[in-house]
Amino acid sequence: MGRIRSALYRFMYGRYGTDTLGKVLLIAYFVLVVVHTVLTFFVESLVLDAIVWLVSMTLVVIIFGRMFSKNIAKRQRENQRFCSFFKLRKNMLRDRKTHVYRKCPKCHAVLRLPRNKGKHFVVCPRCKNRFSVRG
Repeated sequence: MGRIRSALYRFMYGRYGTDTLGKVLLIAYFVLVVVHTVLTFFVESLVLDAIVWLVSMTLVVIIFGRMFSKNIAKRQRENQRFCSFFKLRKNMLRDRKTHVYRKCPKCHAVLRLPRNKGKHFVVCPRCKNRFSVRG
């Protein structure tokens, strides 16, 4: 068992491995397989089977391609963008009664602003651009 583990460690050295995006893609793959299995009991369709097979194989290629990739910086950027997208959506949902989220028209930074009535001006902390927003 030690030789197999050692060989696996040597093979994965310098490769990206798993991350949050990879785990979500893997869960999506399993959900797709389960939904397809349930659907085949009710609907017999070769077109549906072909589409599901194509999508599932594409997911498998993406998952293994990311896992065995040696371009670690690119995979980390992809994962960071994925995680920050969902973190922002979660915060927007949590703060929907007290705050609004607006993009700066110049640098496109997302700003969290207190919910105020009427029109007021905001200064972007990143680029110092002054612009108006409606509350």
